[in-house]
Amino acid sequence: MTNPRARISRSQDRGKPFSALGELLWYLGGIDTLEFIKEYIPDYAADAEDGILAGAYGPRIHAMRGSINQLENVTRLLKEKSTTKRAVIQLYDAADIAVHHEEIPCTTALQFVARDGRLHMSTTMRSNDAYKGLPHDVFCFTMLQEMMATRLNLDPGDYIHYATSMHVYDGSIEAMKHYVNEGHQKTVQMPPMPSGDAFAITDSLLKAEGEIRAKKKIRAVDFAKEPYWADIIRLLQVFWATKRRDAPRFEDLNELKAEFDDEVYRTYLERRLKTRVLRDAKTTGAA
Repeated sequence: MTNPRARISRSQDRGKPFSALGELLWYLGGIDTLEFIKEYIPDYAADAEDGILAGAYGPRIHAMRGSINQLENVTRLLKEKSTTKRAVIQLYDAADIAVHHEEIPCTTALQFVARDGRLHMSTTMRSNDAYKGLPHDVFCFTMLQEMMATRLNLDPGDYIHYATSMHVYDGSIEAMKHYVNEGHQKTVQMPPMPSGDAFAITDSLLKAEGEIRAKKKIRAVDFAKEPYWADIIRLLQVFWATKRRDAPRFEDLNELKAEFDDEVYRTYLERRLKTRVLRDAKTTGAA
């Protein structure tokens, strides 16, 4: 991808950034619990062992083998020597196949390369679900790429994704046909991240997510002064507001729609509203 900001889709079927955003927060927070991620991606429940995902990326990024903060180490390397070829975050570990786990990382490594003022990123996968997994991987990893680029005061460069086994499962075939039948979709992109250390927003994003999850009404600007990150929090508000049966009134959601700083996100709120209307109509027998 020569433009990693074009990580979101307007497709009716695949244009769903909410679960990918939840997974990104799961990574950033160094979290491995099913309790957090199951609300965004219920399929993880099949792989959890005593409520924990053994292959969760977050702990491996921030505390590999219990103490190695790979994110900080990569940052230090790139700051000390911009041409380094050692800026690699390892996600797959030799111990992963020493004993059996229901789930281990599909991603083997993330490598950052700074050249001519741009930060390129290469991802290698041992295995990749092209329909369910790939859209999430591209979203999360290009977000990490851009966050690292802003931390280093670089522009995001190319994103390269390599999978040894790229595949789909039988259960996705019909959904894939629907996706293909939608035809060509207009390319859209997220706005540039604000300058500075993007990772510094992590605690605020997680705190906002916790408040929203707890059904508290918040204002995104109270957690993020930068419009970019406030919009990310608003996407979380949209997800949770339309997920619950006791969701807010439609007027409140329309008010939230007006708060988005970048109009690129408003389409996703409209789709979630439409889904909620259809769901409620079906529940009441009106559909």
